[in-house]
Amino acid sequence: MQTPVRTEFQEMAASPAVEAMIADHVKKLEQLYGRITACRIVVKGPGNRQKTGGQYDIHIRLALPDGREVDIGRTPKEDERHSDLLFAINDAFKRAGRRLQDKARRMAGMVKSHEGQPVGTVARLDPAGEFGFLRSSDGDEIYFHRNSVLDGAFSELAVGSRVVFTDELGEKGVQATTVKLLEKHGLRA
Repeated sequence: MQTPVRTEFQEMAASPAVEAMIADHVKKLEQLYGRITACRIVVKGPGNRQKTGGQYDIHIRLALPDGREVDIGRTPKEDERHSDLLFAINDAFKRAGRRLQDKARRMAGMVKSHEGQPVGTVARLDPAGEFGFLRSSDGDEIYFHRNSVLDGAFSELAVGSRVVFTDELGEKGVQATTVKLLEKHGLRA
């Protein structure tokens, strides 16, 4: 961290035990993401405020590179557990850790990649033209009915044709519920 951690106590006295606990939590955040540039924590005592119902408020602000921030603000409403200081601190840092991980993933450009549809090859076709079998990339043979072939393209299929498909478990095992012929050159669906 480029600047020292700033911890402020409002409407309550600072405690060495609480400060040590906060320091441990900050170390864990730094282990999650080592590029935190600054950290400010405000621990607000319950006071006699009717609005928060005797709960502790923990605010955490983390400064990250390029002016980005993670800000954990208000305590969730009507959660009696936040009248316990240790719980309130643990909960706030747990939320800060989750948000920090999310922010770090976004900053790194990590996006969830969804697997594309499986690709297979037509292995056999029924001579009567009612069904066929395709071979998946992992070698499984999967049944499909002519009505599962999109765009009425069953007659265009030949042994060796490349297809994308969606499969599910049927009464007699795995079967393709949709089959789409891939273009010959671009292998596009």
